[in-house]
Amino acid sequence: MIVVFNLEKLRIVRNISLVLTFVVLIPTMALAQEEEEISFPLDNFYVERQNNALRGFLTKLTLGVSLGYGRTFFKHKLESFNVYQDSVFGPKIFPTSGSPQYQSWINKLELDTAANIPGSYLVSSDSSELGFKGRGLNIPIKLTLHYEFKRYRVGVGYSYEFMRLGEFNPTSFQNDIRSFRPPDPNGFMSKYFVVLGGSFYRWDKVLFVADANIGGFKPGKNFTNSAIKKGIYANIGVSAEYQFSEYLTAFVRPSFEFKNYTMNFPEVDRKIKHNMNALYVNVGLAYKLPKLPKCYHPDCHAQINHAHGNKEYRSRMHGIFKKQNPHYGENYPKLIKEKRKNKKKINPY
Repeated sequence: MIVVFNLEKLRIVRNISLVLTFVVLIPTMALAQEEEEISFPLDNFYVERQNNALRGFLTKLTLGVSLGYGRTFFKHKLESFNVYQDSVFGPKIFPTSGSPQYQSWINKLELDTAANIPGSYLVSSDSSELGFKGRGLNIPIKLTLHYEFKRYRVGVGYSYEFMRLGEFNPTSFQNDIRSFRPPDPNGFMSKYFVVLGGSFYRWDKVLFVADANIGGFKPGKNFTNSAIKKGIYANIGVSAEYQFSEYLTAFVRPSFEFKNYTMNFPEVDRKIKHNMNALYVNVGLAYKLPKLPKCYHPDCHAQINHAHGNKEYRSRMHGIFKKQNPHYGENYPKLIKEKRKNKKKINPY
């Protein structure tokens, strides 16, 4: 009887073990089967991103082109020079030694060989602070190329601008010394510079960026460049950038510029420092290469970044003037009822 009881007990334990084994293994097998079924279609929709180092670098470069309007403010002091003015011609300057006389000293260095006319007006810089100030008109065309990392940017640029010299007026003795216009007032100026800046604030779709352009400049042929010693100039501005799409941006950039040059007078071993600070407003467009190539399939209407085969493409619906989120499309960011032409309609649909 004892042996029979033990055998019966072993059968019960074995049956319980088999039941527990099935309870544990069945969910595990089902989960493995489910993963095996899902893995195949996921491989068709999600491809492994192929990192192209060259394209990744190029997508961080931004090319900008702009057209602007500016005003240059000229000002200089006549130290160790006197002013001579006759009843016929405009003012001329000459050193304290008495000769020679210069009829142009702003942009060109020109001697005056005419004889003095009786009854002329003469004022010495030893007894007063002499000088002249004037304005110039500037129309620049500007190209920049900068590299962006995080919110900072660094790059290079070139500007070619038309400049017209205006009328110059005396800073003292305004009732006695007449104003004058420099000879050959129209010309062009070249600038080459580095770009340093970074974004600091965003308001809705507008990004504000502060930057500085630092470099050199070269006046045109209407300046006597052989007699001019130029300094480094700095242009500081703030841009408001509106992003049309992933790779096209419109911007407006007001700025102020500090620059000067020194006119040397080799005949008398003298020099005059000319300040020519300027105020500019530039309007332009900036373009950068998209991160992904455009989808090649003409009938593909996907609005997000997507795959064909083992390659990833951006949407064909993502136009150059159309902003879209590459992750979920955003083909029509505004509802029909929110569009301007439908705002006053009771039923815009």
